[in-house]
Amino acid sequence: MSLIPAVLSSVIFLVSLFLILSERMNRSITAIAASALIVVLGRILGFYSEQSALEAIDFNTLGLLLGMMILVAMLEPTGFFEYLAVLAARSSGGRPVRLFILLCIITTVLSMFLDNVTTVVLIAPVTILISEIIGVSALPFLMAEALLANTGGVATLVGDPPNVLIGSAAGLSFNDFLIYSMPIVLVCWFSALMVLLFLFRRELSKRPRSVKAIMRLNPAETLNHPNTARRILIVLGGAVLFFFLHHALHISPSLVALSAAAVALVWVQPNLQEVLKRIEWSVLIFFGSLFVMVGGLEHAGVMQAVIGSLDRLTHLPPLAFGVGLIWVVAALSAVVDNVPITIALIPVIKGLGESGMDVTPLWWALAFGAGFGGSGTIIGSTANIIVATLSEKTRHPITSTLWNRRGLPVMVLTCAIASVLYAIIYDWF
Repeated sequence: MSLIPAVLSSVIFLVSLFLILSERMNRSITAIAASALIVVLGRILGFYSEQSALEAIDFNTLGLLLGMMILVAMLEPTGFFEYLAVLAARSSGGRPVRLFILLCIITTVLSMFLDNVTTVVLIAPVTILISEIIGVSALPFLMAEALLANTGGVATLVGDPPNVLIGSAAGLSFNDFLIYSMPIVLVCWFSALMVLLFLFRRELSKRPRSVKAIMRLNPAETLNHPNTARRILIVLGGAVLFFFLHHALHISPSLVALSAAAVALVWVQPNLQEVLKRIEWSVLIFFGSLFVMVGGLEHAGVMQAVIGSLDRLTHLPPLAFGVGLIWVVAALSAVVDNVPITIALIPVIKGLGESGMDVTPLWWALAFGAGFGGSGTIIGSTANIIVATLSEKTRHPITSTLWNRRGLPVMVLTCAIASVLYAIIYDWF
């Protein structure tokens, strides 16, 4: 009888992942329906309840995401992101390679402090506009922005949704990511940039049709509300400072993010309805529903079965186990969005820790695999899907085949470099 809850909840979870992957239904709607179904099934069979479902939700993760989303929702209408993109275009002098590098740097830096999905949503439309003005294809710029946002986001606690999840589950601080993750990410990022410059060398070698048009752009004209932008950036800078200190002050990252959002709301006093409209509620609902689903799998005994299977591999050297985890997670993240993969594996790693295994290095393996693996295919991360969708409005839309030829080499390269560096500094984790 105990096998029935595990089988039925696993079927519901796998079917929901298939529907999310095939995009036959909205992913948030799919996740809500699947989580509700698991709770109902748990009530009927007596293995899961509404209270257990609430306890399964990681509100620290949701609070951190919500706080940062509010800050971004307030900053977006000021034109600050357009200002950065136009400034990069002017600084490039209309040279595609220089513009490519500058936009990649801006996107990566933003993705370290905003989640990579938000970053590409804000930067990609401006990139398309700039490309049309100077008369070059937007395709290499859009793909590079998504790929390097995925890569750069791994560097910090708040840069990538899987990092937020891992940091909350493992108790890793903002500084932990700067110490252990950022050095590896910087090497991977530079290598990925060089590979992308080589892969897109033909597109970037074409002379732009209208260099003078880009030089006539005035970055200052894109700033609609400079005073508001200045205030929000001050608050955002304060939030980053407290992210550095949150571990020493014994406060959670979610408290820092929500407090910063509250300060910005009081200081700027924006139209609250407009701010609420810009928040990505569907993302928060999707995360919350996934937590409920995975909680159901735990209570049904599915995770214990997975942990039991992995226990048989503990005879492997810990280093080999960690490197193997990077590649397994990367492969899974390439075919399924890296967020559900991360949420599903967190209780597995916790279980291995409870069985006596040192899992601290495994948290970093999970972060690298989920972050870098998402670059492999067009559906590997939400950022990829967004730029591919936006590219349909251009003359050179991004296809799955094209993404595989450009994104897969980046994924393999970054995972290989991360594996080598992970092995070198393994004893320091």
